[in-house]
Amino acid sequence: MTGWAGVLPAAVLAGLAAALCLRPASSTSRRPAVAVALVMLVWAVGSLSPDPRHLLVLVVTSAALSGGVLLVRRRRQRLAARRRAGQLLEACGVLASELTAGQPPGAALHRAQRVWPGLAPVLRSHDLGADVPDAWRFVSRKAGAHDALLVAAAWQVSHRSGVGLGDALGRVAAGLRASGATRRVVESELASARATARLLAALPVLALLVGGGAVPGSSPWGFLLGTPIGLACLGVGLGLGFAGLWWIESIADDVERRC
Repeated sequence: MTGWAGVLPAAVLAGLAAALCLRPASSTSRRPAVAVALVMLVWAVGSLSPDPRHLLVLVVTSAALSGGVLLVRRRRQRLAARRRAGQLLEACGVLASELTAGQPPGAALHRAQRVWPGLAPVLRSHDLGADVPDAWRFVSRKAGAHDALLVAAAWQVSHRSGVGLGDALGRVAAGLRASGATRRVVESELASARATARLLAALPVLALLVGGGAVPGSSPWGFLLGTPIGLACLGVGLGLGFAGLWWIESIADDVERRC
């Protein structure tokens, strides 16, 4: 497969290979994915003609797809952290209500685990007679579960001082609800900034799609994909676009963490 007809499939394959290489390190299928990615990359490079412009298109497309994969993964991680924070808040409320009603801690933890399965380490530590606050601290390492440190502190203080655990967790749950309300307001304000950044990043592509044939004899896609200067402009533009999106996401994530 030679010529420009083979450039786009090869570039897409190279981009998919780069995306497979960027899979999380914790994935159990990391090694097979990397092996498949290398095979795809070798096939994609081998399918190109000696024209250096084809290699440049391959590099630019691969980088663009990889940047898109990273941004999508970051958004999924943020949404998963939000869901986990909501489940933690609901689990704290269940724990406080069950303990206040006179249920033992083990039964209350069993009930709370139905709301948030991430409490399995805490329940296991309680059933084995291990350090329950330490298990709460272990759970807090997950993204979105940082507030579990407050539950660990309340559990430890209650155990050492004899203060009712239900009352202590009730106060923690009330504080988490207030913090959650503030966080939701901040998230709604940041959503508009994120949407504006995505719109600005998509505007150049929309302009090319809409105005590509507006001027007779003009060929913006031919310039971008068919000349070294155009490929350089395309690469720099995509790089700046992804850098801007990543910067906005980093600022928004930092603001959310401070709430």
